[in-house]
Amino acid sequence: MTARSSRRNTVLSAEPEPITPEAPDRLGRTLSTQSWLELTLVHWVLDPALVAPFMPPGVRPDVIDGRTYVGLVAFRMHHVGWFGLPGIPYFGSFPETNLRLYSVDEQGRRGVVFLTLEASRLAAVLVARLGFGLPYRWARMSVRRDADTVRYVGRRRRSGVGTGLTVRIGEQVAQPSPLGHFLTARWGLHTAIFGRTIYLANKHPQWTLHRAQLVECRESLLADAGLGEVAASEPVSVLYSPGVAVRFGRRT
Repeated sequence: MTARSSRRNTVLSAEPEPITPEAPDRLGRTLSTQSWLELTLVHWVLDPALVAPFMPPGVRPDVIDGRTYVGLVAFRMHHVGWFGLPGIPYFGSFPETNLRLYSVDEQGRRGVVFLTLEASRLAAVLVARLGFGLPYRWARMSVRRDADTVRYVGRRRRSGVGTGLTVRIGEQVAQPSPLGHFLTARWGLHTAIFGRTIYLANKHPQWTLHRAQLVECRESLLADAGLGEVAASEPVSVLYSPGVAVRFGRRT
């Protein structure tokens, strides 16, 4: 390989941006508004080399202390709206569960990469898949709260892959740990459309987080995504949030 071709094939990557509890000021024009309510985040530790093949072009696993994580995130999506229009009460409100990895791109922007997103509204699934290349799946889902306990149930239509997750909400976290910030202060997502990687920035208030006890976790999303060995280990973090109002900016 010549010196010229070697330079051409070398990708210069910026250092990852700082992890901040407040979103950077880079949203631009609002593309979408939505709220994430009654949200639970369950995380397992991963070897970065294991998840590197899941990253879109120009994106690598984000790490903290040499490790990365996979998150199972269950919540209620509420009143999704587009281009400044009010949120849609029925079609824009539905349960969702996603499986996500942690990413950083060549510009140093931290984000998430979704392995799957399960939702109960077919219209939302089709828009997200066709418009943004996101791996949404249509599923039967429910979220039920009883006092300090929240139960999330989801089953992908036809295949039956899904989750049965129950948590008991504990005390509020006064100051999240560095790992807590790493897992929750994510101000964008990376996805690929027709082979081109795009970044969708988001902005919302700082999280209110609670510790949570995992009462039940029956899930097959990890195995379906090719991470079955992770499911056999114990989660290293379980957090709950009452939710936040979110804005997404245009794709870059």
